[in-house]
This record gives sequence, C-alpha cells and structure tokens, in this order.
Amino acid sequence: MTHSFTCYGHENITSKHKTTLEFTKDKELDLKGDCIIGIRADFSLKGIKKFIKSLGNNKEVTIVIETINNNFKNENKIKNNKNKTNNEDKNIIEKINCEINPDFNSDNEMIIRKSDFISERTFAIRADKAACEVNRSLMTFLKENDSKIMVIFKAKHNI
Repeated sequence: MTHSFTCYGHENITSKHKTTLEFTKDKELDLKGDCIIGIRADFSLKGIKKFIKSLGNNKEVTIVIETINNNFKNENKIKNNKNKTNNEDKNIIEKINCEINPDFNSDNEMIIRKSDFISERTFAIRADKAACEVNRSLMTFLKENDSKIMVIFKAKHNI
C-alpha cells in the first residue's frame, strides 16, 4: 500500500536542520522553521493511520518526494529564455528511508527524525536524511512560492 499528499514551497524554506525534516499544514513559514520542507500539506490523519495499519509488522518505509510542476528556474537557465534547459522539464525526486512511528497522531505537522525520539508529531524515526541532506535542487525549487511537491509513502517491501 502507498499513501500520498501534496504540499507547497515557500521563500523561507532553508532546509538547514541536521536531524529532522517536517511537512506542515501551516500556510506561512518563518526562518526559525529550518526543518520544514513543505507547507500547506493536505494529508489527513485518518489516511495516515490507515496507511500505518496496512503495514502490519513492517515499519520500514521509503518517503518519495517528487516535484509535480515544471516551473523550476535555476542557475542553469539559458540566457534570453530562447530555449528550455533540461532541468526545467525534469522532475526532481528524493527518497528517504525511515521507520514509521505507529503512534503518530498529529493532524497538523509530520516530523521525520534521524534519531529514535518519538512524540505524537513524529511520523518516522531512524531516517537516513534530514532537511540539510535533501537534494539541493529540490530545495531551490521549494523556495519558489508556487512550487508543489507530491509526498508518497511506500512500504519498503513494495519498492
């Protein structure tokens, strides 16, 4: 089984945190939220709990983060806009392996941690990446206010 939701970028995304990353339903972001890599998330707690239950004893998942629009503008853009670059047409995909917290219970934010610390806001632990380790092209993309990503949870055995 898989589960997915979408969220958006924001000009204040810095992705500097060394131990966590987060998706939030909040509509705004200040510079203190250095672990947040997506705002205006449209996940439902009911859907997340159904996904967690479907895993049974398997708690290992991969989180796939993928761009879903092609408005990416970066330093490789060809001068004078005469032609598109390869990066403008290419989706950016990031994968994070982690272990689900079966007691996740937040309807506003979802935290993925490298550590074993668990709270009701902790969606997953023992992640192999934190915000500061996520693909820099993805983070550049997410600094655009209209940028949108799809976040997909996949059971490790389904990948």
